[in-house]
Amino acid sequence: MKREERRALLARFRVDHGGAFCLSDHPPAQKGGLSKKEGVALLAARRKRLAELQERLYAEHRRAVLVVLQGMDTSGKDGVARQVFSGIAPQGVVATAFKRPSETELEHDFLWRIHQAVPSRGRIGIFNRSHYEDVMVLRVHPRQVRRADVQGNPDTPAFWDGRYEDIRNFESYLARQNIVTVKMLLHISAEEQRKRLLARLERPEKRWKFEASDLGERGFWDRYQTVFEEAIAATAQPEAPWYVVPSDHKWFARLVVLEAVIHHLEGMDPHPPEPTPETMAHLKEAMTALRAGSAP
Repeated sequence: MKREERRALLARFRVDHGGAFCLSDHPPAQKGGLSKKEGVALLAARRKRLAELQERLYAEHRRAVLVVLQGMDTSGKDGVARQVFSGIAPQGVVATAFKRPSETELEHDFLWRIHQAVPSRGRIGIFNRSHYEDVMVLRVHPRQVRRADVQGNPDTPAFWDGRYEDIRNFESYLARQNIVTVKMLLHISAEEQRKRLLARLERPEKRWKFEASDLGERGFWDRYQTVFEEAIAATAQPEAPWYVVPSDHKWFARLVVLEAVIHHLEGMDPHPPEPTPETMAHLKEAMTALRAGSAP
């Protein structure tokens, strides 16, 4: 797949401005005209490009990238984090999986724990779930909001509009700090989720992932789709775009995420800092000594 074709493919999935947005325009079973064999081979090849760009980002040490992974249970967030970033040097990437907030986290504002995990300069940060849990899961289950701790009524649209504004401002702030935010909704169909949940139950080594609430949440499927649409429409910005990633085919979802991260890193074009004259002088001395076989 040529560079122009990859860019055109990404453009189909990118949402970077607010306004009307409909998930039905993004079929989750898309494969971009690729076979699985072609996609897996491309994934392996393009990982090398990601590793090269990450090394340059780490050496430059001025900017960072935050990759946000959201989606229904079984949408493949763990697999994306594991497979897409497997070739990166460990010091250059940090992954954070956000679970149900602890009591300490609940004592702070909803963005507090998120800000603690923002990647430092030179690194790629991966959020497996994120601040969007607070406008997605809690939007579906507003009774879980600790009402005594916040202003406004979670049963009204105005409450969530306020949170969307907070998120937009937070991500714009990160952009001004040279932290690029790239958000991925791993979009699967209800039928594909059914198959994946069943597979968890049929494989003993995977049963630890299953929770009784998984089936209960399926009953809110349509509500979640509406909430995803509203959150994306309210928070998509040029400096913090969303990608609606077709995820019924795991290999294709991983390829789209990989290409999106590469695209943004190439746009940043990181470069290691130029050595100072003093450093260059020492480098020349060191090379001369090593080539002569001098002892330390």
